[in-house]
Amino acid sequence: MLTESLLPTLDVRKAAIRGAVIGGGLQPLNLKRFRPILAGDEGVIAVKMIFSRDGENRFVVDVSVEADILAVCQRCLEAMPEHLSIESKLAVVWSDEEAASLPRYLDPLILSEDSCNLWELVEDELILAMKPFSYHDTGTCRSKTVSFFDPLLKEDVVEEKPNPFNVLEQLKPGNKH
Repeated sequence: MLTESLLPTLDVRKAAIRGAVIGGGLQPLNLKRFRPILAGDEGVIAVKMIFSRDGENRFVVDVSVEADILAVCQRCLEAMPEHLSIESKLAVVWSDEEAASLPRYLDPLILSEDSCNLWELVEDELILAMKPFSYHDTGTCRSKTVSFFDPLLKEDVVEEKPNPFNVLEQLKPGNKH
């Protein structure tokens, strides 16, 4: 089942038993925890989820997310485009103990009920995939940050101050003034 807009919630056990494939799109403004770390509401988030059961009879979700968003450059504080590509394999568990017993290749998706908020799941994956600091290329940032400096500062002539150690020069033997 592919939809234009990603469903907000889904019963993961039923979806895994059916082998459902869910896909769709989201807008950054729909994700209330992810939106504040972005530079704007523009962007496209494409999601594909494959629900299944593995050899151990666990409910498994393969999550693929491709997102083109606007991040904040930490050097010039301007908006910059950023692409995020996420591939995760999640096992549905209902407790921390079950999560601790999962093999390393599976990440836990801890649920308290059968239904899962898919938007929050995507949001968590996007937040984890964001770089801690985003930067433009150095040349791009340099041209933008030049406008922050006062042009008068560049033109000021630094007046030469006398070196305080010049007095010691007179005390050296062989120097007669």
